[in-house]
Amino acid sequence: DILAELETTDYDADVVHSKANLARANLKLEMERKNVPREIDRARAELSEAITQRDFFKTQLERWNKLSKTSTVSPSDIEKAASDFESAGHRVERLRQALDLIIEPQEQRLKVAEADVAAAESDLTKAEWKRGNTVIVSPVNGTVLKKNVEEGNIVNPVAFNGSFSICDLADLSDLEVELDIQERDISRIFVGQRCMIRAEAFQDVPYEGFVSRLMPIANRSKGAIPVRVKVKIPPGMEGVHLKPEMGAIVAFYKKGEDDSKPPASTEPDGSEAAPNEADADPALPEPSTASVE
Repeated sequence: DILAELETTDYDADVVHSKANLARANLKLEMERKNVPREIDRARAELSEAITQRDFFKTQLERWNKLSKTSTVSPSDIEKAASDFESAGHRVERLRQALDLIIEPQEQRLKVAEADVAAAESDLTKAEWKRGNTVIVSPVNGTVLKKNVEEGNIVNPVAFNGSFSICDLADLSDLEVELDIQERDISRIFVGQRCMIRAEAFQDVPYEGFVSRLMPIANRSKGAIPVRVKVKIPPGMEGVHLKPEMGAIVAFYKKGEDDSKPPASTEPDGSEAAPNEADADPALPEPSTASVE
């Protein structure tokens, strides 16, 4: 279920900006794929033209050198032909280097364009993910215990003052009772031990349960060890008699007693019978008052 919806203006703008960047990166990649072969063809054509022009100037220079022996060509014409031939040679070399600069890095240019597309796609994915997070969905099936914000409030998880959470949520079918057992009695408590739990406000409504864990550190000031008791809530009874933060009374059963029996017997009408408090081990600690979590 949806718990809240946050303002999306900034995130919508980020998504639009990321889509534009992705479109630009794709266009650039497409242009690179089309333009690189064209640039190579144009550079080769210019190089071929320069080579032809150089060869022409070379032929002209050789012919005028032969004609100079008959004194029909002036020295200035020969010098000009030599200058044109040398310039054409330099132009050929320049165009050949320009062609190499296009051919050699063409693969790298395409990889750079493809990397830009990948980066734009990741930015778009991140922007859409952030926008999707503006819809706050409950992570578990549960009940809202407390609403901490109103419409228009700013929620900051790291704030010292103000709202740092939207609401308090709990699964009322998955409750535990935390209680302190004195160190002198802890040897008779073990994981999986059957228990009977009664809410202080509804002591005529018992619940089956079992010891789920013994905490790894003791409470020195109380001389006790924290123990968690898992409560078995019958279907349809969630939050009716046993609620978070309520006081509860827990009684423990003897080790090995009724191990072969189910946690609760079945009455002829199909309802579950409440455990008999007389079955509790009298040698165990007195029923302990604790809080429900």
